[in-house]
Amino acid sequence: MPDVEGQTGTNGEGEEEDDTDSMDGSGLYTLTEDGDRESESGKERGRDKDDGKRAARKRNRPNDEDDDEAMEAWLGAELRDLRGPVWQAVPSLRSREIGKDSHQFVRRVCGARGLVQRLELQGRLDRHTGCVNTLHFNPSGTRLASGSDDLRVVIWDWAIRRAELEFDSGHKSNVFQAKFLPHSGDSTLAMCARDGQIRVAELSATQRCKNTKRVAQHKGAAHKLALEPDSPCSFLSAGEDAVVFGIDLRLDRPANKLVIVKEGDKKVGLYTIFVNPAKTHHFAVGGKDQYVRIYDQRKINENDNNGVLKKFCPSHLVSSESKTNITCLVYSHDGTELLASYNDEDIYLFDSNHSDGADYRRRYKGHRNNATVKGVNFYGPCSEFVVSGSDCGHIYLWDKYSARIVQFMEGDKGGVVNCLEPHPHLPGMATSGLDHDIKLWAPTAESPTTLKGLKEVMKKNKRERDEDSVRHGDQYDTQLLWFLMRHMRNRRSPRARREGAEADTDESWTSPDSSDEEEGGPDHVQCMSS
Repeated sequence: MPDVEGQTGTNGEGEEEDDTDSMDGSGLYTLTEDGDRESESGKERGRDKDDGKRAARKRNRPNDEDDDEAMEAWLGAELRDLRGPVWQAVPSLRSREIGKDSHQFVRRVCGARGLVQRLELQGRLDRHTGCVNTLHFNPSGTRLASGSDDLRVVIWDWAIRRAELEFDSGHKSNVFQAKFLPHSGDSTLAMCARDGQIRVAELSATQRCKNTKRVAQHKGAAHKLALEPDSPCSFLSAGEDAVVFGIDLRLDRPANKLVIVKEGDKKVGLYTIFVNPAKTHHFAVGGKDQYVRIYDQRKINENDNNGVLKKFCPSHLVSSESKTNITCLVYSHDGTELLASYNDEDIYLFDSNHSDGADYRRRYKGHRNNATVKGVNFYGPCSEFVVSGSDCGHIYLWDKYSARIVQFMEGDKGGVVNCLEPHPHLPGMATSGLDHDIKLWAPTAESPTTLKGLKEVMKKNKRERDEDSVRHGDQYDTQLLWFLMRHMRNRRSPRARREGAEADTDESWTSPDSSDEEEGGPDHVQCMSS
């Protein structure tokens, strides 16, 4: 069994190795790695000559050293020391063997830093022919739903790497999210897409899709859905038209317009929405400005502060001239914290119980969020870690308390990781991005990560971000357009093959201006599983 958090081992020469969780915090970001140092043998061969060469190199590379110093200062700001291990493998295993605290064993394992530092690629799920934009485990964690630019949704038995069901979503453009509704027996899947439609798929126990129906229509792309934790028939949607719909599948007309998000008199297009798991009448939204907004469904009065209960924003972004957007936000497991990822900025943690206008509590740095609508998530049963993808193709995991990077993995050959879905009960997660496959990660590495290559990747991310920061205007929208154009041809062929079938099966869908679509009038599409 490999060493895990709280254990020590030997290195093969009888010397004791350090505990995997006792790394010096400053060492995680050091920019003076062994590979940059002169070897001792080199120093012995003509020390005076080498000193002269090093002095010359130093004079020729002042900018590099300045960059390293600036990087050290930037990364070192706002960090805390890593806490000691809270889970120890051997005592915990012994306790489980005798039945002591056995019900807490898995939860503590999932939140152990030593296992996070041993995450590695376990396998791939390959079925889609376009970028995979959404991943969602069912409540029991036995099935995984994925949606793609190829307009199809796949239900996976991920443990055996098999696609159990594949069906056409009924959407006209990129599928952005597909989620199992809780307590529905995995028979109801809610979906949203770039075409602005909110659709619901009815799945049968015989592993086929009965049909999909449209239950709401935004006048712009709909990027995210927000599930109510205990409801099998109601959820929320948010769109770039600034509208939040409350959707109740028990009603003849399921969609109810809850609020139009505004800053003053200007509408704010939305990229993300999430329901507070502890106070389910509260939901938070983020989009095309710098503010996290929280609403209370019971008392939304658009004539009073535009219906907003409270707003959060990092203090330095309140009056920022740069066009800053929130691409994703999520509540913690108990609803007390709110995590928001900003495009070409950092990730910020807010206390959701703080008063209106409160500043952030933690800041997570090192990744790059620019080219796509990037996701962010908590990892661990008690939200012990923060996980995000990056334009550099890597996956970053930060210790939530200290804001230090504790894991760094190459996640996407296509260059961008967008979606990160931790397993609800086991130590591991699924990720996806511009690649057409889904990657599965588990803590099976024999040794904890050394964060190899992190320095250079972070320097590159910071340098590109600084270069782009001097640009103004609609840069983010331009990046999105570039992303869509780049990948349009990847899904054009499968989409063209389905256009005829969609015209036959979805005739009641007319145009985004129809009153039925705006108010959420349903239409139906029959599904064929494959």
